[in-house]
Amino acid sequence: MTEDTANKQAPHSNLPPQTGEGANESLRGSPVNRHIRSFVLRQGRVTVAQQRAVNTVGPRFGIAYRPQHLDLNDAFGRNAPKILEIGFGMGDSTATIAAAHPENDYLCLEVHTPGVGNLYKLIDEMQVSNIRIIQHDAVEVLRDMLGEVALDGVHIFFPDPWHKARHNKRRLIQAPFIAGLVKKLKLGAYIHVATDWQDYAEQVLQVLSDEPTLQNTASDYAPRPEYRPLTKFEKRGINLGHGVWDLVYKKAV
Repeated sequence: MTEDTANKQAPHSNLPPQTGEGANESLRGSPVNRHIRSFVLRQGRVTVAQQRAVNTVGPRFGIAYRPQHLDLNDAFGRNAPKILEIGFGMGDSTATIAAAHPENDYLCLEVHTPGVGNLYKLIDEMQVSNIRIIQHDAVEVLRDMLGEVALDGVHIFFPDPWHKARHNKRRLIQAPFIAGLVKKLKLGAYIHVATDWQDYAEQVLQVLSDEPTLQNTASDYAPRPEYRPLTKFEKRGINLGHGVWDLVYKKAV
């Protein structure tokens, strides 16, 4: 079981529409903006503590989705390296990484309210100030809000593997998505993907290798970088003999 599959148990939220997955339905209905979604919103329970964090911490560290350019330095209040995380699950690894690297700013995207609420709670408990959260579809955030050459890195840890063959088309890591993503990267910026599904790892390796602007930092799969902590699901999988594959590419052109 992936961290994503185990944790992303969809939202039941009191968030206003502009900050949640229901934002901007008129734009979403336009044929020009339709795309295959790499997630499904399922019914799931938001705890009292998570909802409290959404209500109290969210106004300070949340950013509403809007189809207009976002100035990242303004959003964080400083000029620092900007790392995008797509799909942070419950946010434990995200908070750990951000706390260990206060020199970086982390723009974190997630659609599931329990995870968003949990990361807000961790931000408050750990007194982390270098995280901002957008609760919205990553494809639309990239397309509508982020300018070109804006990012120093991208983390995509344990994305939904959509393991049934008929569902593979829903996987996030596809050539068109990566072609759009690399436009947002500075020269020398990196993309780090981790997955515990071998066939998805093989697909990611092929897609990233086929992108002409990217260069693999390893001969194929990379050792887990020290900044990425082991999750409890990953530790359990390793103990059961399951594999985990990290891929780290840099923008070379």
